[in-house]
Amino acid sequence: MILKDFSEKKRIVVGVSGASGGIYAYRLVQVLADCGIEVHFVASDAGWQVLDYECGVGREQLTKLVHKVYDVKRIDSAIASGSFPCDAMVIVPCSMKTLGCLAGGIADNLLTRSADVTLKEGRKLILVVRETPVHAIHLENMLKLAHAGARILPACPGFYHKPQTIDDIVDMLVGKICDALGVKTNLFKRWTGEE
Repeated sequence: MILKDFSEKKRIVVGVSGASGGIYAYRLVQVLADCGIEVHFVASDAGWQVLDYECGVGREQLTKLVHKVYDVKRIDSAIASGSFPCDAMVIVPCSMKTLGCLAGGIADNLLTRSADVTLKEGRKLILVVRETPVHAIHLENMLKLAHAGARILPACPGFYHKPQTIDDIVDMLVGKICDALGVKTNLFKRWTGEE
């Protein structure tokens, strides 16, 4: 029997749910693909709507960038199993509905099931929760998931790098996601102290 070594190439699942911030997902997929990372992609129906509305991006464009696009209704897909070798999963943006399902242990579609499996296996799960405001239940769900091992990364870019364009703002947040994934990028100017 020949053993395959899966350590050579990173494999990351990127999920999109129905909240504002589809531009972060699209840029993240572009960056990960440019870094030679094998990206597996799943979006909820509302996630696809957000990608189309905010970015003009559909399945055809995403399919060209990623290793595989999965149907959110197919819970028998590879990414639904803990035996699928994977380094991490990011849900960007993560809606409060998806956050609530994960906090309640509800894995009712491929997106939430894959994230639940990621937690179960002790792998990195990064949740880029949607924009402000949030109320106490949202905060409690974030805390519950943080205690379970998820990394909460709100869609709140910094401005110390003095962005000049929307792309600069997007790249800053995507750079922070990549930092959390252990993927080295130079997407934004890092703070080195006061000049």
